[in-house]
Amino acid sequence: MKRGLVGVALVLGVAAGLAACTGSSGGPAMSSDSASGGEAQMAPAEAAKPGAEADQSGEVAPVKKVEQPGVDRKLVRTANLALSAPSVAEVVDGARGIAATEGGYAGREEVREESATLTLHIPSDRFDAALGELSELGEVVSRDQTAEDVTEQVVDLDSRVATQRASVDRVRALLARAGTVEEIVRIEQEVTAREAELESLTQRRQALGGQVAMSTVTIAVSRDDTAPPPVETEEESSGFVAGLSDGWDAFLGAGGVLLRVLGAVLPFVLVLAIPGVPLVRWWRRRRAAVANAAVAPAVPQP
Repeated sequence: MKRGLVGVALVLGVAAGLAACTGSSGGPAMSSDSASGGEAQMAPAEAAKPGAEADQSGEVAPVKKVEQPGVDRKLVRTANLALSAPSVAEVVDGARGIAATEGGYAGREEVREESATLTLHIPSDRFDAALGELSELGEVVSRDQTAEDVTEQVVDLDSRVATQRASVDRVRALLARAGTVEEIVRIEQEVTAREAELESLTQRRQALGGQVAMSTVTIAVSRDDTAPPPVETEEESSGFVAGLSDGWDAFLGAGGVLLRVLGAVLPFVLVLAIPGVPLVRWWRRRRAAVANAAVAPAVPQP
């Protein structure tokens, strides 16, 4: 009896152990399913990054990027300014001082007592401020400015410089592996040609960058007490008096032309008259002698 109870107890113990093993194996499977479900739930959250945003339906929509025109544009700016002032020299000195204060310099100058023209080169970031200060040096007669967008040219030159530099590096690598004198000479010629092209592109890029960095202002200054040119009125330019005046001017013009022609021809006449007059006289005497001999009566023969 005791052995039967012991056997039953062993069977129950084995069954309990199998049940425990089965329960433990089911636990990880459920945790795995729950983990995959958690990843599925986290996926939309991870997808909602700065570049996208989720709407109420749960779908992820991309964030619209705001375009900003004019950002980092390469502009070549120029201006023409005409001023009138009592003293031309004071305006010129003031313009030089403004250019130096703003970090620029004065270029070509033509200064006279009654007028002056000078070219100023000013940093582009101080262009507007400097142009305002220059306009206050005198009375503004005219003012205009332009801005040329050279962004595409700058980008194109940068790309071509980078490509040409890489090409030079490749050819130099071939030169290092050259095995014969003929190969070395041929590759060196190619290196020289490509380096010259690279230098040309680099110089063009630097020149364009200088135009972008420094703006140009051309100033024309005139003294304000200079008398303006006379303007003819309608009464003065019409009527009998105006016609008579125009006719007299035309007559004087024609006379002047005739006198000028006569003055140009007279030296040739004098030079040709010196040998020509004796020659004409001799020719006339000869013709007269021939004519007399022809009309003279024949002398009778004995």
